[in-house]
Parts: sequence; structure tokens; C-alpha cells
Amino acid sequence: MAIEVGDQIPDVTLRVLDEGGMPAPVQSSAMLGSGKVVLFGVPGAFTPGCSNVHLPGYVEGAAELAGKGVDKIVCVSVNDAWTMGAWAQAQGAEGIEMAADGNGEFAEAMGLVMDGSGFGLGMRSRRYAAVITDGTVTALEVEEGGGVDVSSCSSILGKL
Repeated sequence: MAIEVGDQIPDVTLRVLDEGGMPAPVQSSAMLGSGKVVLFGVPGAFTPGCSNVHLPGYVEGAAELAGKGVDKIVCVSVNDAWTMGAWAQAQGAEGIEMAADGNGEFAEAMGLVMDGSGFGLGMRSRRYAAVITDGTVTALEVEEGGGVDVSSCSSILGKL
């Protein structure tokens, strides 16, 4: 069952790069559990829709999100921490925290898994965006198909 507005964010171990460039565990409840957070999930780092539209929209809209009271922007994908770090660097995404869900456990706990096997991707995260306030989902937009409409930064700005 997919997470819904009013639900608490699941507590799962994610990975981020530490200052030495090594993957370090972080609990999703710690990363997403305080303040106002915009979380967006993507099927894969460096994939066309994610790299050409989804992440760049959040990079460009980061200041506007902050102006609407967002404390943190987090991107999560079923990739390893090194890939997420390289993607952030390639996209100039310094103000966005990149969370690696290498085993897809967070996507599964969110109930937002998609089967990308037909494209050689295996099990991945669906494309979505959520507003989380002190650990509770207050808005959630999940894409149907391959779009980047309801989960875009401009769409989420309209929810704030």
C-alpha cells in the first residue's frame, strides 16, 4: 500500500556520501523527520527525464522553495551513494541532499516501487514528490507513466 497524506515517513536506512566521499548510513526518519522537507523520488540518476527535467527543476527552484519555508530538499533514487554524488555534481545540485536507496528498501516502504525490468532497470522508485512536515506527509504527488508533471518543482511550489 502506498504512503498517503497524513502518514509518517518510513524509517529506513539510506546512504549519503560523507565528507571523505564514502557512503554513510542515515535513517530516513532523521533525514526527513524535522522541519519542512520536499522529497522527490526518481527512477534513476542520469536517466533522461530525471537529468533533463526533474532534478534541474528543483535546482532552479531551490531558492523559491526556501522562500516558501522549505528547510531541506532531498532527492532519493534506487542508486548507490557514489552515483547520487556524481549526479549532484554534474547537475550543480549543491543545495539538494542526495539520498541513495541502493536496495530499494525506502521505495518499497513508501509503497512506490515500479518495475523497470523492461528497460533493464529492475525494480526502481516511481517518480513522485512529497512535502513532509516534521515527519508527516502533508502533500504527495505521484506520476502515472513516464511524466514529470505533478511531481515537478513548479507543481510542488503550488502545494506550499
